Amino acid sequence: MTSHATEFDLEDLLREALRATGADERWTTDADEMWCRLTRPSGIGRRQGWKLHVSATAASAPEVLEKALQVLLREESAFKFVRSTEQVGALNSRATPRGSSGKFITVYPSSDGDAARMALELHRATAGLSGPRILSDQPYAPNSLVHYRYGAFVGRRRLSDQGLLVWFIEDPDGNPVEDKRTGQYSPPSWAVSPFPVSVPLPPRQERVANSPVLLGGRFSIREAIRHTNKGGVYRGTDVTTGAPVVIKEARPHVEGDAAGSDVRDWLRAEARTLEKLTGTGLAPEPLAMFETGGHLFLAQEEVPGVALRTWVAERFRDVGSERYGQDALAQVARLVDLVAAAHANGCVLRDFTPGNVMVRPDGELRLIDLELAALRDDDVLPTRVGTPGFSAPERLRDAPVSPTADYYSLGATACFVLAGKVPNLLPEEPATRPAEQRLAQWLSACTATLHLPDNLTEMILGLMKDDPGERWDPAAARAALRGTDPSGPAHPAAGPARTDEPRAATRAAVAGMVDHLVDSMTPDDEQWLWPVSTRAGETDPCTVQQGAAGVLAVLTRYFELTGDPRLPGPISTAAHWIAARADTRSIRPGLHFGGRGTAWALYDAGHALGDRELRSRAVALALAPLESTPSHDITHGSAGSGLAAAHLWHRTGDARLAELVVDAADRLAAAAQPEPSGVSWPVPAEAVSAEAGKRYLGFAHGTSGIGCFLLAAAGISRRPEHMRLAVAAGEHVVANAVMIGRAAQWPAQATDLPTAPYWCHGSAGIGTFLIRLWQQTGDKRFGDLARGAAHAVVERASRSALAQCHGLAGNGDFLLDMAEATGDPAYRTMAEDLAGLIVSERAHRDGHVVFPTEYGEVSGSWSDGSAGILAFLLRTLHTDPRHWMTRQPG
Repeated sequence: MTSHATEFDLEDLLREALRATGADERWTTDADEMWCRLTRPSGIGRRQGWKLHVSATAASAPEVLEKALQVLLREESAFKFVRSTEQVGALNSRATPRGSSGKFITVYPSSDGDAARMALELHRATAGLSGPRILSDQPYAPNSLVHYRYGAFVGRRRLSDQGLLVWFIEDPDGNPVEDKRTGQYSPPSWAVSPFPVSVPLPPRQERVANSPVLLGGRFSIREAIRHTNKGGVYRGTDVTTGAPVVIKEARPHVEGDAAGSDVRDWLRAEARTLEKLTGTGLAPEPLAMFETGGHLFLAQEEVPGVALRTWVAERFRDVGSERYGQDALAQVARLVDLVAAAHANGCVLRDFTPGNVMVRPDGELRLIDLELAALRDDDVLPTRVGTPGFSAPERLRDAPVSPTADYYSLGATACFVLAGKVPNLLPEEPATRPAEQRLAQWLSACTATLHLPDNLTEMILGLMKDDPGERWDPAAARAALRGTDPSGPAHPAAGPARTDEPRAATRAAVAGMVDHLVDSMTPDDEQWLWPVSTRAGETDPCTVQQGAAGVLAVLTRYFELTGDPRLPGPISTAAHWIAARADTRSIRPGLHFGGRGTAWALYDAGHALGDRELRSRAVALALAPLESTPSHDITHGSAGSGLAAAHLWHRTGDARLAELVVDAADRLAAAAQPEPSGVSWPVPAEAVSAEAGKRYLGFAHGTSGIGCFLLAAAGISRRPEHMRLAVAAGEHVVANAVMIGRAAQWPAQATDLPTAPYWCHGSAGIGTFLIRLWQQTGDKRFGDLARGAAHAVVERASRSALAQCHGLAGNGDFLLDMAEATGDPAYRTMAEDLAGLIVSERAHRDGHVVFPTEYGEVSGSWSDGSAGILAFLLRTLHTDPRHWMTRQPG
């Protein structure tokens, strides 16, 4: 076997093979950051069919490729392979989606016959080499590196019913069918396999009808706790004792390295750690380790209770902020003792996080998931695997094993318990501000809503110092906790005096965000005008939710407010980029995912620029026929389409737009379902089958957003039934409010527990409706509940992400609505406190200001990125109406 180590070693192998076979002129080679692709002019191109995948580890990839090329270079079929062994390792990591992992080589056979023949030849050529099983595919034979599945050969995508771009294939009648890439082999029913009889699934998935799975001859599996690329975690029963157990699985070759170790070695290390801690009460008792079908399993005692991460969320939800503060303090003291005890028993944890600590029903804590733990006498290699935000920075850079890394993790976990989260501090370029300084700024910004005593702030900062040698140890943390009175007041008598410094920081952040959006626009890109996060799926690139319309709307507003002379050019470029892609023959419904939201942004841009062509294009788009929709809500359905039409009618006075508003309101009236307390709009089965029948209460997908549109519609139609329906919607929302202390919260739907107070499903969005309903009706109940919603938003501030949909920006916009509606300046102060929290999580990059999404990425979009954050920050600096809410012309 040839040994290669450079990033481009695998392409070197290709060049050697092409020269050796004289095939250079027969193949065309193309490469991107991840893949090297090969095609032949004489090859037969197909859009879909049976394709082959060959897996490999970072260690085996060179030899697998050498063997595979001996087969593939003789063929006509196109193929691709991962360019470097480093990327092969990343492809096989535990964090890789189960539907993608292991696919080192992909072959696109010219025919089904070629697929079957090539699979056999590749299987024989690579026999005996190592590689993980590809979960989305069927193995060609037992222990084979060759796998197959039916799917797309070329990238064809369409919008799903949820407004997300999905890959698709066609059935025999030419109808589009989603090409799902999951962790399970599931070919279309009409696709006839050309391959030999299927290989049985791994033993863990075999199931006798009506019987549980029995592993290791002893452990009966009851349910899966989770499935990840490294393997599953299961609950079950020890049939020899009847005791509940947890069984962890490690798949071969996942997270494999050049030395051949993988997650199975991690599981063996966890077993050694559990043996070391036996009888201490710090961790589950180990029961058995066994192998089945090449998969390694570790059975251990089940610890009753919930993970600390869950405890934090549920306890805060159930008891309210004041009682929670006392409980959290006691929990932090237990965490300090837990880490100290682990170290006293010779164990460095290396992955101490809220997900790896269980809270028993009696409140005691137990360590779980000790796969990265290191025993004092073990020869343990450094690892970059860890949990961002909780793992010490040096831990993620291969630093030697040290208990000081656990001190950092203890500080982060204590911060999570006390504040509800650890700030997501993106790397800065250049890195001029130390991480501990940025953390201190965030904790200071939390003061207005969190009220942490100084000694607790000092403890967190001491444990999380950048220099490992300067970090506090558990004894110092314990001393700090002794200086805190858990029965003391939850709120100080008076907060710090306010200065103009926070507003100056907000103005600087706004300027840096605008710079970022202007400079990151890519009008030559056919797919995205601004960088977006696609972790939650991709939408139409022109939409409000994730596409260019949301960013365009905010830049337009910034120009209207400031007259910045840099903006007309970028605004015009963005608007015409969108207009060129907007199809006026028919549009999708909804405001955030639909065409009328895009028309809204285009019209306002045209108005700001004095561009008559853009305004005309926007009206034409708004008047285009709507695709048939069973959806009722703001984001995807009739209410959102109607709200956009209402805004454009106020702007233009075009009677046709008023007709669209009335039509949408009448559709909603016809679809309304009576409730004991009012009305609701159940999700129709034909809209999203998995959601069928659900009666959401929130703004994005439920009653509150629909009610808010009906208020706007009643002002246009002048029909009492539309107002009555809005009030009935409000009554249903009132009936489902849950008061916890002074905070008004709501479940996502009536049968659920209260959810986080965000715009999408929770208090911020529902309060947005209620405060407007109070203004229209004068009914004190609606106003009182809106005030309770504001309290829920404020008390959760330190725990929230930053964005519009699920975070501080959307929550802050609601508080500004409250300030405007009530005339009470306290709500503006609250909103400015939220702005300060947002600004404290900023990152500077080459003169720009960026913010993290919930997933730690940078996005320009409205829902989860910079555009939505910028919109809110602008409103704290200027008295300005809220985006995507109707307003009179002016």
